[in-house]
Amino acid sequence: QVQLVESGGGLVQAGGSLRLSCAASGIIFRGAAMGWYRQAPGKQRELVATITSGGSTNYADSVKGRFTISRDNAKTTVYLQMNSLKPEDTAVYYCSAVLRLATYWGRGTQVTVSS
Repeated sequence: QVQLVESGGGLVQAGGSLRLSCAASGIIFRGAAMGWYRQAPGKQRELVATITSGGSTNYADSVKGRFTISRDNAKTTVYLQMNSLKPEDTAVYYCSAVLRLATYWGRGTQVTVSS
């Protein structure tokens, strides 16, 4: 079965950095489009960044220039480097994988940015 396991979340001060990782198993990783989404309390889940199987990336306007998504097919892992963090980045961050019209989700990792 497909498993996506996020790690790297935590508490950081505004202006700081974190790197999230998502380890995938049970999936043909190199063929999957991977993404990071986030959900803040009382808000809907929103797109943060995506990366296609070919390495093309897409970012939400709110994180452009601060966040970088990358993938390591050999390690079946996708990363989200988050710099210049702001309190409004506080949320649970979820990893997603899309392959052959099926979407899979991890359980999420909490990121809290203090002001």
